[in-house]
Amino acid sequence: MNNLLRKFYYGDILGEAPASSGAQQSDRQTWPLWEVFVRSKQGLDHKHVGSLHAADAKMAIENARDVYTRRNEGVSIWVVESTQIHASNPDEAASLYDPANDKVYRHPTFYDLPDELSHI
Repeated sequence: MNNLLRKFYYGDILGEAPASSGAQQSDRQTWPLWEVFVRSKQGLDHKHVGSLHAADAKMAIENARDVYTRRNEGVSIWVVESTQIHASNPDEAASLYDPANDKVYRHPTFYDLPDELSHI
């Protein structure tokens, strides 16, 4: 009777021998973490909305669609494997951003923008 029931998970291939529940659980724990970015209909840029585990990029996009855009909140989804994201160290912010402070011409405070440009 026990052999008649089998749980299927996303990514299972029909016809393969069933994996033990312990093996399936350990496989799911080794899936990489993906960061999800969604561009909404109203905005011009992608915003970080959360993270999820997935076996590959295709699965990450499909899961992100199901989780983060269920109510048509977005028009574009980006997924990035968390191991591929590199960030600056907040302790080194002063030395990292210091060279830009003496270049005032880079700041747009000297320019008058037309009223039609509302998204800048």
